Amino acid sequence: MGDLVQMTGMSANNESFPQRVRAIGERESIAMMALVMALQALAIDAMLPALGNIASDLAVTDPNERQLVVGSFMLASGFASLVPGSLADRYGRRPILLGCIAIYIVFSLACAVATSFDMLLTMRVLQALGCGGLAVLPSAIIRDRFSGDQMAKQMSIIAVVFLVVPMLAPSIGQVVLLFAGWRWIFVMLAVVGCAMATWVAIRLPETLDPAHRQPIHASSIVINMVSAAMNRQSIGYVIGGAVTFGALIGYVNSSQQLVAEHFGAGTLFPLLFGLSAMMMAVANFSNSRIVERFGARRVSHTAVIVFIFVGATQVWFASRPDETLWQFMPLMITNMILIGFIGANFNSISLQPFARTAGTASSMQAFVRMVLGSLVGIAIGQAYDGSAYPLALALLATGIIALLAVLFSEKGKLFRRVHPPGTPRPIVIEH
Repeated sequence: MGDLVQMTGMSANNESFPQRVRAIGERESIAMMALVMALQALAIDAMLPALGNIASDLAVTDPNERQLVVGSFMLASGFASLVPGSLADRYGRRPILLGCIAIYIVFSLACAVATSFDMLLTMRVLQALGCGGLAVLPSAIIRDRFSGDQMAKQMSIIAVVFLVVPMLAPSIGQVVLLFAGWRWIFVMLAVVGCAMATWVAIRLPETLDPAHRQPIHASSIVINMVSAAMNRQSIGYVIGGAVTFGALIGYVNSSQQLVAEHFGAGTLFPLLFGLSAMMMAVANFSNSRIVERFGARRVSHTAVIVFIFVGATQVWFASRPDETLWQFMPLMITNMILIGFIGANFNSISLQPFARTAGTASSMQAFVRMVLGSLVGIAIGQAYDGSAYPLALALLATGIIALLAVLFSEKGKLFRRVHPPGTPRPIVIEH
């Protein structure tokens, strides 16, 4: 006999959740959750090299309008994230996740046959509305099993794997363009979605404790959502994470114009974008190693303060008329590294107060992060004026806002080490 799996992480003798099933190991679970989340990242970043082709093929005249292929998807994903968490709190994580992936596949194919730019944007919005759970449910599944700094560690490890996709996605899109048109990028998304659906269907067990299932009543959902939104310990981290995420999205939205065209990187753009994502992955890997020693708050608070100083440096360089690519990229990569230390820690801290309603809380928080982050990102992208100055100013401003939001949640005290009650609840495996 091998180890015994217990889906809730409760003791094997606990009769409230007696079901034990054959389940995946921790490494496979981390890889699966990361790649589920990465489906959305692939749908965003694989598009970047093709934006010019899409604009040309579908007669888009405003050069900034092409960014809406990315921005509309992210904004719709934010609104979509409100629904899956509550459904997953009632029916379980697994069936809702599979439904979201199925919608991702269908509307990826619909995007591939779009005949106008308006139709493409509509299909992108529907694709995002259907697959909103891809960002929500992995966090809820991890929260089912872990809490506190241990959860932050798991989220950081997931982020390492997840960030491999943004690292590779622009290059994947570029390769597709070498052999076929931009429509085949969407076909590729559908194929990857089918592979993920098969993996999840065969290997993912249910992690929701039946004792934690929540009724589907509008009043209870609203109460849980309001409770999550009004929790002072949590909301500052949600807002802080949203605005720094928005700064990152602003860079993604304008990166092809800024790096490839303004700074003249040309075909080096996918490689530079991949390098940035790789450094974020390194940051998340480092975070997974140090967070249990120093605590999620200490690590992330330090990262926010440094983020502000780097943003100020970005503003100084961007205000000069002779800024070069090799001045811009190291600072931008540093900002992305710091976001790597901020994101997973803010996410785990913000979910810590919620155990019984982790799905609903994750939905509400993902909604705020995605909608607020997307609006910030779209605004930054649309402010692009042929220079790095709007982005640099946004990086500085979002860092300051994030710090103020954290100070609100922490009642003015930074760098505290909080030890939550309870211990991590790992899934054990039965062979």
